[in-house]
Amino acid sequence: MPHSHDAADSIDDALEASTQGIRAVKISLFILLGTTVLQLAVVLVSGSVALLADTIHNFSDALTAIPLWIAFILGRRIASRRYTYGYGRAEDLAGLFIVGVVALSAVVAAWQSIDRLFNPAPLHNLWWVLAAGLIGFAGNELVAVYRIRVGQQIGSAALVADGVHARIDGFTSLAVVAGALGVMLGFPLADPIVGLLISAAIIVLLSGTVRSIGRRLMDGIEPELVDRARSALAEAPGVVEVSGIRLRWVGHRLRGEARVVVADTLLSAAGLVANEAERHLQRAMPNLDHFTIQTVAAGSQPGQR
Repeated sequence: MPHSHDAADSIDDALEASTQGIRAVKISLFILLGTTVLQLAVVLVSGSVALLADTIHNFSDALTAIPLWIAFILGRRIASRRYTYGYGRAEDLAGLFIVGVVALSAVVAAWQSIDRLFNPAPLHNLWWVLAAGLIGFAGNELVAVYRIRVGQQIGSAALVADGVHARIDGFTSLAVVAGALGVMLGFPLADPIVGLLISAAIIVLLSGTVRSIGRRLMDGIEPELVDRARSALAEAPGVVEVSGIRLRWVGHRLRGEARVVVADTLLSAAGLVANEAERHLQRAMPNLDHFTIQTVAAGSQPGQR
């Protein structure tokens, strides 16, 4: 994915990345809504609280696509005097909203399952419950593969986290199948127990999502990206040493700075080295929007560019 030195190309790449993100969110939304509608129909004719828990969770997942959609749209706005880094952080705020919605779905599902433990009710149409569980797994896995692939392509932690979330949800749908089989084998409490297990799985899932979003909000960066930036800068002709690398995510785009020691003491030569170093870096890191290089020559004062 080649990158030119022109800043306009970085803007084009950011817009293209946002467009890909919006497309992924929209497609995921419709797939999960379709899955939810099918599962809800089976809940109404079967009375399964395990399937109800899975349906509630899938519906909450579909709703999480809306704040992500809004975040990608906001991220396309240009920087202003108040928001000088742009609006990319809206993705991280959307991630916080996702955490809240998922937590609420876990509480609702657990409450329904506990109520069914103390107030058992007969289940009907268990074969339909089995089919609905398999539909839930297929829908979530399809969404997971798509979200993770696009999220990794554009560098969106929120979209990748949502994809991983969908993948785990697919396995909770398989738990619905296990619960229905348990009821068929003469263990009616299998249904509410599976509902509680699904709620517990949602809570476990949240811990990973919270860590991922929290790192972004605290300007955390993947160490391998720092290593990649250091290697790219060091490979540029005329660069003697690289230090003080800082990177930060702004939504799904990167910004950063570094200090490089150059071999030539002439100011004009140092500027050419810095330009070439930045070109190396942009080729190695397609998500890079802006990078400031401080050049230092032996026996001279640091110079900014």
